Amino acid sequence: MEIGCDRGPAVVGMGFTTMRRQGRGGGGLSPWLPTGRSRWPLLRPGPRRTTLLPLRRFAPAPPPPILRRSAPSIAAAGRRTSRPHPPVLAAARLSAMALRSLARQKVVCFDGAMGTSLQRLGLTADDFAGKEGCNELLVRTRPEVVAAVHASFLEAGADVVETNSFGALPTVLAEYGLADDAFDLARRAATLAREVADGFATPAAPRLVAGSMGGGTKLPTLGHIRFRDLAAGYTTLARGLIAGGADLLLIETAQDPLAVKAALVGAQAAMAAEGREVEVAVSFTVETTGTLLVGTEIGAAWAIVEPYPVAMVGMNCATGPAQMSDHLRTLCAESDRLISCFPNAGLPENVNGEAVYPLTPADLATALAHFVRDLGVNVVGGCCGTT
Repeated sequence: MEIGCDRGPAVVGMGFTTMRRQGRGGGGLSPWLPTGRSRWPLLRPGPRRTTLLPLRRFAPAPPPPILRRSAPSIAAAGRRTSRPHPPVLAAARLSAMALRSLARQKVVCFDGAMGTSLQRLGLTADDFAGKEGCNELLVRTRPEVVAAVHASFLEAGADVVETNSFGALPTVLAEYGLADDAFDLARRAATLAREVADGFATPAAPRLVAGSMGGGTKLPTLGHIRFRDLAAGYTTLARGLIAGGADLLLIETAQDPLAVKAALVGAQAAMAAEGREVEVAVSFTVETTGTLLVGTEIGAAWAIVEPYPVAMVGMNCATGPAQMSDHLRTLCAESDRLISCFPNAGLPENVNGEAVYPLTPADLATALAHFVRDLGVNVVGGCCGTT
């Protein structure tokens, strides 16, 4: 394992208010923040200084109330009500609020597992053009198969389908010799999902497309990759998804908060390059140890993401709903954004050499209903083992 270190330009936090933001072409995009504020306050590059400027001080605020929120009451995410920091979401300035608009009307249902669904089809190496295991390539070699999976979830009542682009980062595709195909595969994945979703959409029941951006195989906190390189990869992936018509970008199976920051930087750069703003969501993965892979607890992970203009934060993968309950309770109590939960169908069991997920559809539905009714989760779906 090669350990790299990329210091790059100094990072200027929210407190250094006299620094000037560097110009960035945005193609006429409306700013996400009031004039003079960085869109991404914790990642504003600036020159290194030997003397720190004074921090802004805010009046102390009383402890935020812990409320049991229903889906309609939290759906208007985008305004802060319990913390003294300046607002950063500025939802009214966003040109696209598809997910939040839908969540004002109902509990939003995402689809299930693309990977599990594809595995059950018995695809061969020929279907992958000799690059077996690269599911992302199927949007080029077998698009009708991917389209059928999307359609199956929409027929079952899903409001949102995720693109088949979970592993479409250049660093992941490089393992198959496809690093240069990242943009094209992401665009194809979004275009395909868009076409299928539009076929099911009606004025009363819109169908959305979430551009899936997985956590990748290299984590900056562990020294696997430089931050700037990971952010550039996410820019390529996000540009393809936006160009293909995705309504939102979902940074999912997030195991490293620093990687999430890279994805957020990449998403913003992609929106500027493509000239279109979309919503961004983050979904963390909490292991059976009770923390993210790099050791971060869910409350700390949320605190890191909180200043960014994300529409939704939640959890997916690694465990079933039983193991997610306490962590979801923390998110629902502390976050003012939409809360999502996409659990596995339980913890897999080894049955005759195969991984079998024990929860039935009824079991999963019961658990998700509890999260919505008693915790305040707004968006539900499924991860590994759900079809």
